[in-house]
Amino acid sequence: MIAVVVVLVAVAGFVLAGAVAWRERRHFVAAEESRRRHDEMYRRHEDEVAESETRLRLSLDAITQGVVMADADGNVLHRNPYARQFTDARHGEALVEAAVAELLAEAAEGRAVEREVELFGPPRRCMFVNALPLELGGRNYGSAALIDDITEPQRLDAMRRDFVANISHELRTPMGALSLLAETLAAESNPEVASRLAVRVQAEAIRLSAIMDDLLELSRIESDEAAERAPVAVQELINDAFSRLKPAADEKQVPTEAVLPALDMVVWADRRQIASAVYNLLDNAVKHSEAHQTVRVSARLAGGCVEVEVRDRGCGIPLRHQKRIFERFYQVDRSRERTDGGVGLGLAIVRHVATNHGGEVRVESTEGEGSSFTLVLPAADEASTAEAAEAASRQEAAAALPIGAGG
Repeated sequence: MIAVVVVLVAVAGFVLAGAVAWRERRHFVAAEESRRRHDEMYRRHEDEVAESETRLRLSLDAITQGVVMADADGNVLHRNPYARQFTDARHGEALVEAAVAELLAEAAEGRAVEREVELFGPPRRCMFVNALPLELGGRNYGSAALIDDITEPQRLDAMRRDFVANISHELRTPMGALSLLAETLAAESNPEVASRLAVRVQAEAIRLSAIMDDLLELSRIESDEAAERAPVAVQELINDAFSRLKPAADEKQVPTEAVLPALDMVVWADRRQIASAVYNLLDNAVKHSEAHQTVRVSARLAGGCVEVEVRDRGCGIPLRHQKRIFERFYQVDRSRERTDGGVGLGLAIVRHVATNHGGEVRVESTEGEGSSFTLVLPAADEASTAEAAEAASRQEAAAALPIGAGG
């Protein structure tokens, strides 16, 4: 009996010990699982933080402005590639880095500040630096500085201001003349004087209309609106330009001549734009030529391009002006432009036409000897050349038909 009791006690002890061990094991496994989950959540959190930091850095690096981030103590934490170009820079660009350091120090004190920094180059640039504190809920998280190159916006703004000033000036002259002439004409009783005044009114009205036409043409060409590319025969455009220019050339007694090869020359282009460019080159040459000074136009194929050259024997262009003559409203001799009726838009039109067609316009000039302008345009391929030649033949055949023929 005693042995049975001893056995039962022993079994009970083993069972109790096993239960205790099992419970401790459960607690250990649960603790390990909790620790594993905690570690996993911590690693996931670290990965998310690292991913967020990487995403932030990539975003800052993709910004086209310079970005410099600093902590609350003013220590720089990050610079994107644009901002790094000013680190350890020399010459003028060192001024940008100095401005960034100064403005970050002021922003760390809770002030938003900005500054323009002129870099005299070359090339000459203007940089805009602004810094601001990074605060949230009254807590300072540091500061950030932005660096922006405002050279081009400033240039465009200056161009807009110049354009408004120039066009206002150019329109004011004929408008004022028209007003004065109309007032005088209304009070004039002498038929001969009234006739002369009417002629003057007509001349000023034509001048005003020419200014508006040039402005509209330049605006259309600059935006390249509805430009329809097609094979265009260069010889035909030159002949058309000669026909349009003949009355003005005859009035000034300026002879014109063309030297064109028998080979068909074709460009893939917008016909209206190219016609405008060729006409403006010829018109410019005639305006700057004196009586009996021949204006000569020639065309040739060179290196896959068609080169149309217009040469005059006029007064020439001083070297200091040659880089600016293609700007809108730029005039070398304003008194002469008043006499000839130009406002400085013709060469600007030529330049934009060349740019729109992947070409260029060149000038060579010697003061007192004359000028040569060359319009360079990519030549069309052989198929386009054949198409243009066939179209020209059809036009010539149609023009040769008598009136009423052709059904």
